[in-house]
Amino acid sequence: MEEKLIERMESAVARLEALSSGSRPGVSREYGGDKAALDPATIAFDDLIAQYVGRASAAADKIGGQVLDVTKVLAEAFSAQRELLVKVKQSQKPDTSGLAEFLKPLNEVIMKANAKTEGRRPDFFNHLKTVADSLTALAWIAFTGKDCGMSMPIAHVEESWQMAEFYNNKILVEYKNKDLNHVEWAKALKELYVPGLSDFVKTHYPLGPVWSATGKTIVSAPSKASTSGAPSPPPPPPASLSSSEPPQSSSPRPKEGMAAVFQEISSGKSVTSGLKKVTDDMKAKNRADRTGIVGASEKETSVRSPSLSKTGPPKFELQLGRKWAVENQIGKKNLVIDDCDAKQSVYIFGCKDSVLQIQGKVNNITVDKCTKMGIVFMDVVAACEIVNCNGVEVQCRGSAPTISVDNTAGCQLYLSKGSLEASITTAKSSEINVLVPGTETDGDWGEHALPQQFVHIYKDGQFVTTPVSHSGG
Repeated sequence: MEEKLIERMESAVARLEALSSGSRPGVSREYGGDKAALDPATIAFDDLIAQYVGRASAAADKIGGQVLDVTKVLAEAFSAQRELLVKVKQSQKPDTSGLAEFLKPLNEVIMKANAKTEGRRPDFFNHLKTVADSLTALAWIAFTGKDCGMSMPIAHVEESWQMAEFYNNKILVEYKNKDLNHVEWAKALKELYVPGLSDFVKTHYPLGPVWSATGKTIVSAPSKASTSGAPSPPPPPPASLSSSEPPQSSSPRPKEGMAAVFQEISSGKSVTSGLKKVTDDMKAKNRADRTGIVGASEKETSVRSPSLSKTGPPKFELQLGRKWAVENQIGKKNLVIDDCDAKQSVYIFGCKDSVLQIQGKVNNITVDKCTKMGIVFMDVVAACEIVNCNGVEVQCRGSAPTISVDNTAGCQLYLSKGSLEASITTAKSSEINVLVPGTETDGDWGEHALPQQFVHIYKDGQFVTTPVSHSGG
């Protein structure tokens, strides 16, 4: 106890010395650096950086390479937010375009992180994606009120981390028996946001940043004021941090982590407007050229047809107030449904290389004909159904009584402690792995491969079926 007291006293002396010398790192004297040095919120944020970012940086030093590079960007982003927190206390609340200019330094760092995930898939994609997606949590500082189009600061931080955790969990699973430095890095990233940043915001800024009534006025750059409001095409999502487009709650849209919205995805046409009418002569049973033999060329056509034939434009809409339709989304990593209830269902069709997060309880979730699709949901009343898919990952953060997997190749199921009693049914499927949380809070995930081969033995007048056990499964 005495040693801790001495350490706290030494820390206080160091802060006073930094104040007297005017050499506080990262603080501009133009924005009251002297006062900021002893501001409780600034001190708390410094401690957060030292403890949590420092822990991630220490692990990254041992890993090196791309992981170290992206961790440096992470540290740069938190440093940029610290500078903004200092300026907030010395500046008047800006208008929309002024806010975009104010947030520009943070936005540029976050875009730098996103740029590392683009192009040819890098070797440590999950690490890079975890950092890039998690940095959207820093956009809590853009919260200006309940009508600004984003969640409350604490909720925004936690929701942003949930998106990043999808990739962070992959690191924990991949390296749990290979390299503990990566495991330590992943755990450090999680604690940086929850509880780290979440607790900081809860303690000091639960209602968002508190601007000065008599401080400096923030003016947007004239040459960029007209373009800051235009929503940028995804990715990267951080570009929407500077969006000045007013929110439109009447039109359900996916969020990008910075709480702005994507450009309109729904085409506004009726559900069947993009479909062609099937006439009698087009039906298989009436075709004159129909034979009982399928040639090689026909096989190739049938296999490729799902990727070549598209039923229509991408959809992300609530139909008749009961069914969320998420269709033909390609490469969209930040799709979010946050306005849902237990009477609604979610139908996900034809999506590829995308991630959808469903916040709240829904009645039913169906994932149909999707490839390399990630779904994160809270609670489902009836069931989560996965059918005709290839390489999908589904994470339940709450409860789900039934999960069914049909005609699917490659499926990773992440269960929460609240969904361990779920009934999982599989049929005509392969490579189905279920990951369950460890017994300890920070314990490693346990991975279990579900059998896809069975032995049938005729005994006592009936067949007895048992699964084939594989070593290491």
